[in-house]
Amino acid sequence: MQIVEFGAGTLRFLDHLPARAPDSGFVWIYLESEHLEQDLPLLQRAATHIGGSPLLDLHVKDLANTAHPSQYDYTSVYDLVIFRRLATEQEMHAEFGKAPPRDAPLAGFSRIRTRAVGFVVFDRLLITVHQEGCFAARTFIERFLKDALQSEGLSAAARSRLPTSGADLMLRMLNVMVDNYLELRKELSAQLDHWQQALLAPNRGEADWAALMTARNALHMLQDLCEEQNDAMQEWLDTQREQPPPWMTQAERDSLLARARDVVEHIQRVTHHVHRMEQSAETAVQIHFSAVGNRTNDIMRTLTALTAIFLPLNLIVGFFGMNFEFMPAIHHQAGFWWTVAIMVAVALGTGMVFWRKRYLTRGGR
Repeated sequence: MQIVEFGAGTLRFLDHLPARAPDSGFVWIYLESEHLEQDLPLLQRAATHIGGSPLLDLHVKDLANTAHPSQYDYTSVYDLVIFRRLATEQEMHAEFGKAPPRDAPLAGFSRIRTRAVGFVVFDRLLITVHQEGCFAARTFIERFLKDALQSEGLSAAARSRLPTSGADLMLRMLNVMVDNYLELRKELSAQLDHWQQALLAPNRGEADWAALMTARNALHMLQDLCEEQNDAMQEWLDTQREQPPPWMTQAERDSLLARARDVVEHIQRVTHHVHRMEQSAETAVQIHFSAVGNRTNDIMRTLTALTAIFLPLNLIVGFFGMNFEFMPAIHHQAGFWWTVAIMVAVALGTGMVFWRKRYLTRGGR
């Protein structure tokens, strides 16, 4: 558990729970979900004395549930936001034994694994519950620790970039998590384009339909995930608009709403991009079957033309194969060669007609 106290342009890392929050700041309590049950009494004491209300048992269960979807809930005293972030390669390695190589086929789709992060936002208190090794929490802890070490003796104006409220810090952390989804878009697009080109290659044998299903399922899961995130943040934003904190100035409120709209806009960008990739995948499948159909038509056209060329030759051979004693040219010394010449002329003439009609060219062109 980490306890950080934010004051008027200053911050302090505390070893114990403060009796109250600073007059012009807030307290951030960060703990890992694996230690939630152990630290729950201290957490409830902080929520009661600093936040003004203990956490509901239902909300405590939500914070401990690592499979909880993105969701927003509230009471008259605090807001609860559950947000699912992308898992890091180290977390995937710890869970599955190894992380997929970045250059592996559809590796980006295999990397869509998420972890739940819980935020409990009071007026002067922020409680965040992360799974072990959360990069977002670790990034801010390290940044604030560095600021705390370097800010000794600096004026309050030098620390103006520190968060002004628990909601402000929550939005900054959410922005970092959403940016990881935005970065994943490039990898997914590049891998999907490469897979589509391989799928539509003219000399490709059997299509990799297992990879297709993996990509489609991953895109569906990512779209559902983004929709849940968007709904949760949109509900939280609507609540802030309708019931702004009374202690917050208009400038702080405008800044908070602007940051919240930015997070929502980033989530919507990811959603729109996933939707475009789904449409692109569907289009690639349709083009694949169209290409297969065109190649089949080319083969059937060629076979039909060859059959039409040999049909008169079979007729001539069958005519002279009839068992009659008296037939024209059957007893003539040059009859065989005249017949062969006629057959060759018929075959060449029919072939030239089909060639001019482009029945024997590739793709009918």
